[in-house]
Amino acid sequence: MARWGAFLRGINLGKRQMKMADLKACLETAGFEAVKTVLASGNVLVTAEGSEAEIRQRLETAIADQFDFKVGVVLRSDVQLQAMLAQNPFVALDPFADLTRHVLLFERPLPAKLHIEDRPGDTEILRVDMRELYIAAYKQPNGRYTEHVEDVLKPLYAVLDKGNLDTMRNWNTIEKILK
Repeated sequence: MARWGAFLRGINLGKRQMKMADLKACLETAGFEAVKTVLASGNVLVTAEGSEAEIRQRLETAIADQFDFKVGVVLRSDVQLQAMLAQNPFVALDPFADLTRHVLLFERPLPAKLHIEDRPGDTEILRVDMRELYIAAYKQPNGRYTEHVEDVLKPLYAVLDKGNLDTMRNWNTIEKILK
């Protein structure tokens, strides 16, 4: 059996609410083992047998059946998550800079040789991997950090297959999920 990190897209927004204890119980009932939720934003560790596609389908079906709404799930194996942490693209940043660190996780591979124009000192694309995009978002005069992330990512979404599910997480969440 393999360990997986499941990142749920778009929960606890509006009427799409779920308590993490209820999510944990739902997934245990569906046969997942060693279920652990991390924070209240839809991050779950599970142990299961099967391919990534099979596990994603089982997760999405169990959640839809329990909560009466569809939720997209982006998965990463424990090995993939460990590699993300080991290859941390944020270590080169000024440790005193006022910024937030994010990773945009995609279900399917991104286009080859993808280049996204960033805004140095505002919204910087630090690295693009096969299914991840790493972003540093600096504090803006209005106090917000991610003010221009959508603008920087518009060209990416213009070339992506509309079915390529994604979800963004704060890097702190990725660090925390494996502890």
